[in-house]
Amino acid sequence: MGHEFDSHIDVTRESEGLYSADLSSGWVVGGGVNGGYLLAVLGNALRAALPGKPDPLSISAYYLSASRPGPAQVAIDVRRDGGSVATAAADLRQGDDVRITALATYGDLDLGADDVRTTAVEPDMPAPDDCVPTTLAPEDVRRMAPIMERFDIRFHPANIGWAVGQPSGEGVMSAWFRLADGRDPDPILLLAIVDALPPVTFDLGMPGWAPTLELTAHVRAKPAPGWLKVRHATRNMAGGMFEEDCEVWDSAGRLVAQSRQLARQPR
Repeated sequence: MGHEFDSHIDVTRESEGLYSADLSSGWVVGGGVNGGYLLAVLGNALRAALPGKPDPLSISAYYLSASRPGPAQVAIDVRRDGGSVATAAADLRQGDDVRITALATYGDLDLGADDVRTTAVEPDMPAPDDCVPTTLAPEDVRRMAPIMERFDIRFHPANIGWAVGQPSGEGVMSAWFRLADGRDPDPILLLAIVDALPPVTFDLGMPGWAPTLELTAHVRAKPAPGWLKVRHATRNMAGGMFEEDCEVWDSAGRLVAQSRQLARQPR
């Protein structure tokens, strides 16, 4: 039996460098399709176009217009494919509108997988059962954001005050994450996870949609099976925009993905 996520990011080769997809309504939040999910669809098409180099290493995406559920195409232009990495440009389109344009480098994360030297510190989180699940969200919120049904997210109790009108003001959001149907994480899923939590501005007392302008994700390793720890933080809001830095840690305590996005602050 297949998993929901795989069917939702599935692409079909139409011709050289052109893939079709069907964007699922299950990834809608507040009327728009989630940007991390869109990045995973685009990333899956890139994987199909780059045989022998199955894993995203780095991808920088610019969000040009809001996507809607339904048919889409991903056009891929391979700029270089040689040695251990390949670089390609990709556009996700709906009709005449380009929704996302991106530049990505792909390779094989199994190469050099044991060469790890880091000073990064794994977030300290209570056990999942001691955190706050999204199943406690009001029904009207869940209807507005069907994306919530895709995940099992357990928020750190210190980062959930915004849900009851008491944001901490620290600009931090951290949670345990796994897919609702139990599918284990992989590098393509990591592209979705870096944009899966609510905007970190919620913790600043600014709820609402925060449109992504640009998102760069680095996938550092294949994640171990099980729960992931996800932490978002922002340090600077200026000119109506803020940055959101994300770290994703796997069940083995390894930093497997990092990202930074620039987004418009909620209004």
